[in-house]
Formats: sequence, C-alpha cells, structure tokens
Amino acid sequence: MKSGLFSAVSIGMMLWGAGASAQPAVTIDEAREIAREAFIYAYPLVLSEITQLVGKNVAEPRGTSAPLNQFGHMREFPDPSFTIVVRPNADTLYSSLGYDVSAEPLVITVPASGDRYYLLPFLDMWSDIFTVPGTRTNGNVEQTFAIVGPAWKGGLPAGVKEYRSPTGRGLLIGRTQTNGKADYEAVRKFQDGMKAVPLSAYGKPYTLPKGTVNPNQDMSAPPDQIDKMDAATFFGLFAEALKINPPHANDYPIVDRLRRIGIEAGKSFALAAVPKDVQDALNAAPAQAIPQIKDAWSKGGTLANGWRTNMTAIGTYGTDYLHRAGVAYGGYGANVIEDAIYPTAFADAEGKPFSGDKRYVLHFPKGQTPPARAFWSLTMYDERQLFTANPIERYAIGDRDKLTFNADGSLDLLIQSDSPGKDKEANWLPAPKSGTFSMNLRLYWPKAEATNGTWVPPPVKRLD
Repeated sequence: MKSGLFSAVSIGMMLWGAGASAQPAVTIDEAREIAREAFIYAYPLVLSEITQLVGKNVAEPRGTSAPLNQFGHMREFPDPSFTIVVRPNADTLYSSLGYDVSAEPLVITVPASGDRYYLLPFLDMWSDIFTVPGTRTNGNVEQTFAIVGPAWKGGLPAGVKEYRSPTGRGLLIGRTQTNGKADYEAVRKFQDGMKAVPLSAYGKPYTLPKGTVNPNQDMSAPPDQIDKMDAATFFGLFAEALKINPPHANDYPIVDRLRRIGIEAGKSFALAAVPKDVQDALNAAPAQAIPQIKDAWSKGGTLANGWRTNMTAIGTYGTDYLHRAGVAYGGYGANVIEDAIYPTAFADAEGKPFSGDKRYVLHFPKGQTPPARAFWSLTMYDERQLFTANPIERYAIGDRDKLTFNADGSLDLLIQSDSPGKDKEANWLPAPKSGTFSMNLRLYWPKAEATNGTWVPPPVKRLD
C-alpha cells in the first residue's frame, strides 16, 4: 500500500503556509499576548511529545510502556510509582499504544470481550479523541481496524475499518473493566488478544522490533518536565512536533498569530533568531501561562456541592485552547462525556482545601450512588496528582468493592489518612499523611441523569 503522495511535512507546509511572506512587526504588548497564547495552544502537543518519549523508552513492552506501534499493558492496578499519566485510575487495567502512522497505517485487532466493558480512546497529538472503539460504540464483538495518517491514500483489506488520525502520531489510553485483583487473569487474557501490526505486515508472520532506549531520557511526570522547561526548549520542541503533527483545520487564526512571532508549522524554531522583544515575550510566557493552565483545570466545568464536572469540551475541544491545556495538565487522556465523567473535588463542603491531617465523609442517600451503566469509583490523588502509598494499598473505592451500607440504605465513604477502625475499613479511602489532596469520582458510561445535571455528587463534609 502507498503511504501517500506527500510526506506529512510537505502536507503541513502546504496547508499552513510555510514560506509565506514576512509578517508585519508586532508591538511589545502584542508579542507578550501572542507568546502567552502560543504557550497555551502548544501545551498539549508538547505534553503529548514528552508522554510519547517517556512511554516508548523501552526495548520491549513493559507495563504501559512500549516501543512505538506496540501495545503495552498494565497487568495490575497502578501504584505510587506510576507517573507516566497524571490522575490515573485504579479500577481498570490500562492498555496503551503510542503510534506513528506517518509512513503507513497500523492495523489493530481486538478480541470479543464477552460481557466485559472496555474502551479504546485514541488521542491525536493535540490530545483530542478522534475515535473510541469499545463496548459503547461497537459492542463487545471482535473487531479489526486501521489507524491511518492524515495524508495516507490507499485501500485497506476487506473487513478492516478505517479511522483517520488528524496527526501522524498519537496515543491510545485504553481501559478494561477490572473487578478487583481476582479479575486480573481474565483481563490479561483479553489484553493479550489485542494485536497491532503495520499494514505491510498484516496477514503475514511478524516479529515485534526492539525499541531504542535513551538512557538520558527524563522519566519524570510529563507535566513536571514542562514546569521545568525554559522557553527555548519548549517552543523548539513544539516546532519540531508540528512538522509531522499538523494543526487542526479550525486553527488558522492561532497559526496566523504564531507566525507573527516567528513560529511556523513545518519549520524549526530557534529563540535566538527572533527579535529581542519577541524573545523577551516568549521567555516570559511560561510564567504567565502555566498558572492559567493549572487554574483552568482546577476551576473548569460546573461547580455543584464542591464538585467540578466538565460536561462540554472534554475529550474534544474545538478552539477552546485554554480548556484543552487545562485538561491535558490535570487529566491527560480524559474521555468524552458519553464514555465517562469525572466530578473533581479540591475542597470540602465549606470550601476549605482538603488536608491530609483532617477526616472527611462522603454520604450518599439511599438510591443516590453515582448512576453509571458500567461502574463508578472515587479515587484519591496527592499534590502531584498521583497516588500516595497507604497501608491497605487502596487508591480508589467504588461499586465493585464490598461496601457496607447503612441500615437506611445510605452509604458513607470515609476519607482520612489513618484507619477509621477495622470494622469501618471496608468504606475507607486513605488520604495522604500530609499536604493537600483532591479526588475524582469516575462514572463510566454514565446514565442520562448524570450527564444532564439531574444527579450531582453530594458534598464532602469534614468530620473534625
């Protein structure tokens, strides 16, 4: 099969005007404004680039890390050592695949899952979800499909469905429902049935190639890496990523603005090559934009009873670049609301930030537990948006746990760092020993009352 008449680079240059005439000079104020906008716009692409660099930095699949175009599978729930993706969950087993289809398509086969819920959201490099094969969309039957690049032309074998990625590279962050540790073996069998091969090798014997390991690769959490980056590194990496990951079709306005400060799709970027005023503006951009991005995450969505829930522009973002960057920072790989919603709480019913030295309760009246077709859970995150070690190794609690309901049919979840006592540990979600924390409710395949606002989570109340 042909990989297309043009390379992704040449397509990007034709679409986005590389080599266009010189732009009018910008004022200092304009340069500062555009530089801040550029950082926010670029953030998800740079974060995706780092996430791929970290994820593929292995010789062969190990956990969710794997060479490009190969599946990596989490064989057990994440623990505090897991840092590749922020705000992970502990109620599904992840399957990941960093793909590069700029040369040829990747054919993926998924076995039938029986009555097991799963979803395979594919993100382009801008962090937008463009397809979600799985239980909700396709049912639980066996399926074979191909991820093809934005410039690819050709035909696919009979029975292979086409999903066209808007960018040459991207990432799958799949989830398979896992009903506790006793369910690991059955889920692993399903995961092992997932196969990915280049189109040229489809239907032929194929040996997975070894990956290349970079011993100097920073393996810390991707958002932390961006926090430490200077402007020259950030915008240089952004420009290189643009070469094979073109902007979306509705990005013309921001692309035109970026060109005014010397950043053009299809071309490398060197900070030292632009005027001094523009250099100063770009150097100042991270300090201006990163707090905005983090604020957009913590304050996004609708606030009800202390829980913020995004019901619009999540998973797919249009031109809401700040919201997209905020979700990338705090919930990279977040699903579209039809697949999952994530009510998030940072503070108690009185608006005071959660603290590890306090005790809290989340009380659900009878019949008011989260309405989900698949499952629901409550997950704990520390200040890093990651898991923290605790004595019972519990990072989430939900409807598949052996919860103890009250005599009136209501449910209390106890949130604190120390055990509430052996007789109450069934309902205990351990908090960090110190510092602030936050929590996510997860409703997979939510019912209508959860997505239309009829049901909202109850407030988290402090006990002391």
